[in-house]
Amino acid sequence: MPLSHLLLALAVVAVWGTNFVVIKVGLGEMPPLLFATLRFALSSLPLLLFVRRPAVAWRHLIGYGLFMGLQFALLFLAMRQDLSPGLASLLMQSQVFLTLLLVAVLQHERMALPQLAALAIATLGFVLIGWRSFDQSHADVTPLGLTLALGGALSWACANLISRSIGKVDMLGFMVWSSLFAMPPLLLCALWIEGPAQLAATLPHISLAAWGAVLWQAAGNTLFGYGAWGWLLARHPAATVTPMALLVPIFGMGASSLLLGEELQSWKLAATALVIGGLALNVLAARLPRKR
Repeated sequence: MPLSHLLLALAVVAVWGTNFVVIKVGLGEMPPLLFATLRFALSSLPLLLFVRRPAVAWRHLIGYGLFMGLQFALLFLAMRQDLSPGLASLLMQSQVFLTLLLVAVLQHERMALPQLAALAIATLGFVLIGWRSFDQSHADVTPLGLTLALGGALSWACANLISRSIGKVDMLGFMVWSSLFAMPPLLLCALWIEGPAQLAATLPHISLAAWGAVLWQAAGNTLFGYGAWGWLLARHPAATVTPMALLVPIFGMGASSLLLGEELQSWKLAATALVIGGLALNVLAARLPRKR
């Protein structure tokens, strides 16, 4: 990967990591599904008249939008009260392993033995979080929060496969037009689950800080983050790009600790060390020559 592409990937994971703190700010004033709806509304509606639809099939736009909408619906539901921002930033990186697994099964990209070992090491970190979720003395993660986050990560992995299949396209246009298809299902779910009365009562009282969180979700996280990520996946193997996302917990844990006061207990640091250790080994393995 060229240096410029590497720096772009690092910028994306920095935005994604600190974004979990931003999400917590928004959830303090908005129900999760309304928050997700507004996020994708701002990602698409203001720009549709100015951004040309990319030259991709409608099924790719619709499929990507639906998976991305599902990802954030599940993540926001988890973070409402069942998952801390720091752990959310770590758990969502299971999308790396899910993406590689889907690519191996569906697109027949084989991984080298050292890469498999790297994934096994990082998986131990996720297992540790899963074990701690059953400890009722800690409010950082519950089994429900763990399940919702993993479901969101699987949705992200499915979206990754779609972005890889479209080749080199205008990713800004792709994100704008695909976000359009995430919005209607989220709005319907918000009306059904959260109710019209709650939505009507919430919208007039959203503060500027919360609207800033929505705007950051739309412009920084969605348009820049996923646009740049999809652009990288279209140009490099999944085993090269997706492990970079394992740096997200460094930014996520750090930002949540500094800005929200989340405690970094020894088991959290151990889980993070296992995941980052798996990343280091995987990056090294990706540079080794492969045998046919």
